[in-house]
Amino acid sequence: MLQKTLLAVLTLLLAGLISACQATTTGAPADENEPAEPREVTLMLDWVPNTNHTGLFVAQEKGYYDEAGLQVNIIQPGEAGVEQAVAANSAQFGISYQEGVTVARAEGVPIVSVAAVIQHNTSGFASRAEAGITRPQEFEGKQYGSFGSPIERPMLDLLMSCDGGNAEQVEFVDVGYADFFAITERGVDFAWIFYGWDGINAELKGIDLNIVMLSDWTDCVPDYYTPVVITNESLIADQPELVQAFMSATARGYEFAAANPDEAADILLKAAPESDPELIKASQRWLSPQYQADAAQWGVQDEQVWQRYADWLAEQDVLEETIDGQAAFSNEFLPARDN
Repeated sequence: MLQKTLLAVLTLLLAGLISACQATTTGAPADENEPAEPREVTLMLDWVPNTNHTGLFVAQEKGYYDEAGLQVNIIQPGEAGVEQAVAANSAQFGISYQEGVTVARAEGVPIVSVAAVIQHNTSGFASRAEAGITRPQEFEGKQYGSFGSPIERPMLDLLMSCDGGNAEQVEFVDVGYADFFAITERGVDFAWIFYGWDGINAELKGIDLNIVMLSDWTDCVPDYYTPVVITNESLIADQPELVQAFMSATARGYEFAAANPDEAADILLKAAPESDPELIKASQRWLSPQYQADAAQWGVQDEQVWQRYADWLAEQDVLEETIDGQAAFSNEFLPARDN
């Protein structure tokens, strides 16, 4: 009897040992009720961290990505552009702009915009007040600080022609992504800026600017989304639940930043302590209402905005032919909202 008992105990111990070894070998969790490991994804920015990106850092700091089962690594762009990195799945998500997405898709790059970070174009052509430029026609005879985009000349051409000017009379000076204030001290007369960054910075520095805002000329130039959140077609097709989880958490981050600009600015400063606190806070207060603006919810995009812009680029010979605007974006992964 004792032998049978000992044999039974040994059998149970051996079975437990085998089971434990199998669990270790296969990587199976010891407890099926334990939460799954977070899924790691990479998000590539388009530039250094700034208030266009605040919602991303809010989602990370507030734990929205954690709650969605994600570990999100936010990185700055490398030598390869963000569009190429996302297309190759080196980064699953990225921050781009409608210009970049449109040109990329025309070249067969399979990226898709899944949210508009800001609803309307907040950029414009800025000059120091002493340059005396108050309208597009007055760009004639001036030096323009170009960052090298193929859309700069067509945009200036259309904008100036609407005001009776001629873009052929503008001298383009290649400055790359040099600081606006530095180049306009060295002879460049005007440059293309985002008001929410350089415009606000000028206010803080006490520098008077004249800015031709593109949003004031939408009868002539097409409005477009800049920046946008992008992913690739393969991720949408193969892992739609991952895209859904990421976008739900990201939307929460931007909605928080829209409603709480001061706290959101503090979160961005924590992530980017090298930034100017005064500029970050002032920029965030100005930009927060712009995230959603007049849209039904943050992130939503309109097919007409995409198609009109693509058609215009084709008309200006920036594209050989237009693209399917509907295929360039998706609202599918934004969280449902009661409207």
